[in-house]
Amino acid sequence: MIGARLRHAVGRETRGVDIVASLNLVGILLLALSPAFLVPTGVALGYREPPVPFLAAGAITAAAGLLLARATAGTRRVGIREGFLVVSLVWLLVPASGCLPYLLSGEKALASPLDAYFESMSGFTTTGSSVLSDAAVLNDSLAFWRQFTMWLGGIGIIVLALAVLPRLRVGGRQLFETEAPGPEVEPLTVTIRQTARRFLILYAGITFAAIVALVLVGVTGLDDEMGPYDAISHSLATVATGGFSPRTQGLVEFGAATHWVVLFFMVVSGTNFALMYVALARGGLRVFGRDEEFRLYLGLLGAASIVVVADLLRTSVAGGEEAVRHALFNVTSLMTTTGFATADFNEWGSLAVAVLVGVMFLGASAGSSSGSIKVVRHVIIWKMLRRELDQTVHPELVAPLRLNGRVVEERALRGVIVFVILYLGLVALGAMAVLADPASRALEIGAFDALAAAATTLGNVGPALGAAGPFGSYAHYGDGSKAVLTALMGLGRIEIIPVVVLLSRNYWRA
Repeated sequence: MIGARLRHAVGRETRGVDIVASLNLVGILLLALSPAFLVPTGVALGYREPPVPFLAAGAITAAAGLLLARATAGTRRVGIREGFLVVSLVWLLVPASGCLPYLLSGEKALASPLDAYFESMSGFTTTGSSVLSDAAVLNDSLAFWRQFTMWLGGIGIIVLALAVLPRLRVGGRQLFETEAPGPEVEPLTVTIRQTARRFLILYAGITFAAIVALVLVGVTGLDDEMGPYDAISHSLATVATGGFSPRTQGLVEFGAATHWVVLFFMVVSGTNFALMYVALARGGLRVFGRDEEFRLYLGLLGAASIVVVADLLRTSVAGGEEAVRHALFNVTSLMTTTGFATADFNEWGSLAVAVLVGVMFLGASAGSSSGSIKVVRHVIIWKMLRRELDQTVHPELVAPLRLNGRVVEERALRGVIVFVILYLGLVALGAMAVLADPASRALEIGAFDALAAAATTLGNVGPALGAAGPFGSYAHYGDGSKAVLTALMGLGRIEIIPVVVLLSRNYWRA
């Protein structure tokens, strides 16, 4: 787990960090990203829109990656120490490449480098927060690139690159473990290359299934608004647990059938991909029932939805099927950190809003594309609390903590506590930074709104409250707030620890 790897990195290694080897791998990963720009290029040609912004961005990314790789070429191997540095640098530089089409297109809404970087970071980190007051101002190819960045970020830039980089061997496994969402992902195969490939195949398969389902919703007349372009765009964001939409008001513009289909795929995408692979490989669903995290995941979704349904009925905001659908959809969207919305929950009762903000801190399963704390950490913390109570009554009691029948090391337990403390501390600091911004005072952003903004960006959730609510944006936030929230998105995506490790003096010592 993260805690164990962190201690191994800073306590057991005796050599220094090989910065040259790290930069060499960063260059290779940037080079591997460059072909992705051909996808929106094809969309631009299909819609007879200028492909130059994507071709130029791809060329710049390839040139930068090639130059960096050649300047640092050698036979050095990337280890665990270098892995932390590589992950941090990649998640700084990839959004920088991703924002180039926005800047080169001449789109006025994203003319500011900070705004373009915010939008790109939000896409690659699958956050879904936006500085666009109206996403419909983007042309079709630029809007598709915005959706596609989420799909790429969902599977992880590094995992995608590892599928075609056999040179990474031991270092590759460490990079995968560092970047993969959640505290631990069980290896599916012997080699990291095979593991990455199987994750990608499963991820692509779920995406294809979502596209087919949404296309069928449109062609069968269940929702006449759903065309092929919208089906592909929303499927990319759904499976990535992202939340971007090319529509002005997102999924509000679609009918109930679309909402139920997207809801189903949000639940699927919030499930541990390793768990899904094992279930498919063994041909049985019992593996889900035996998994403690998955059981709690569904239980929390159900319990939170019941409370929200009751509050919607109590306040007469909605009734019948509509109340159930809005409650289930928006609770699932925020808990899985997808960020779609079927209604403006700013206008809901205080209890419903409190539940929605609360589920932002839960997250979905480890090993999924979702963000936030993750359910497995809540499982572990609950077990630790229960054990502490038992040992208070019986001081002599020796009770190893087990997860799915397997003993969890004490070092890993400490790592979970450290992560949660850092996470909550960053939310608080982020909220204070937003409130300290003069632009925030001019907008009259309240403490709860600032807290929601920090929580939703660090948790890669998407919508916040107030002006940055489900149909709002961060367009009117100050540059200082945008910079802080952009940093929180990046920290949340790589789960904080790699950056904190870089700030340690022990990390840089030989």
